Amino acid sequence: MEFYLTALLQGLCFAGIAVGIYISMKIFNIPDITTDGSYTLGGMLTGTLLTHAFPLYISAAAALLAGAIAGAITGVIHTKLKIHALLAGILVSTALYSINIIVAGRSNLPLINLSSVFSIITFTTDFNLNSLLILLLVVGAVVAITGYLLKTDFGIAMRATGNSESMIRALGVNTDRMKIIGLAMANALTALSGFLMTQQQGYADISMGIGIVIIGLGSVIIGDTLISRFNVKSVWKILLLVVAGAVVFQLLLAVTLSLGVNANLLKLVTAVLVLLFVSLPRLTLSRQND
Repeated sequence: MEFYLTALLQGLCFAGIAVGIYISMKIFNIPDITTDGSYTLGGMLTGTLLTHAFPLYISAAAALLAGAIAGAITGVIHTKLKIHALLAGILVSTALYSINIIVAGRSNLPLINLSSVFSIITFTTDFNLNSLLILLLVVGAVVAITGYLLKTDFGIAMRATGNSESMIRALGVNTDRMKIIGLAMANALTALSGFLMTQQQGYADISMGIGIVIIGLGSVIIGDTLISRFNVKSVWKILLLVVAGAVVFQLLLAVTLSLGVNANLLKLVTAVLVLLFVSLPRLTLSRQND
């Protein structure tokens, strides 16, 4: 049971990535690879500040701001320099590898015996249950704030930019600005996941973000499947299902490991699961047409 509880906690930590990738891919139709770098940036910056005894709220604010700046830079490269969004994300993510090393001064930061959000805030003496309650509060706040923002006039303009850029531009909306802000939001949420995961696992590592975009993508695909299955239209419910997708994805990986699959094959299993989720609707549709 403890094994699956850990998977649940990791799924909630990845909720920020899932919502961030939902914003970039489903709202703006932008495949943003900056995710790999901004997740690590959030983690390494958090580890560095905590080891230097900075208050937790400063670490959280710094991680969010750093992720937002990384996303905004990708947006500027894409919109102002007219570089394809995929390449822009790769360039920024590659640059962030060196920046993360500079920030931390080393490739790995252990956080043993340091205060964290899971030790400072105490609802119960059971550590795992306490961590679950804290993560539920954080995820609830992320969903509530993001959902509210997407339902404002500004948020509707953001969503319209992804749906019909030419139409919303004709109405006087600066679509370049919308994309930059959207990518900044997405990567701020991704950095928040790095902030949480670093404290949950007790260390920050330069390689922690490698392939993390696949986990986020898998979470969004599962969430999108649930959204289509239940024909959900509410923004808040959509975001909750995306978060549920992140949890389900981690639980599926936990089941895979519990069946005896070698942990060294976890990245392969992750890729196969994402491939299955992507191809299953198409295979089902093809079989129905036949």
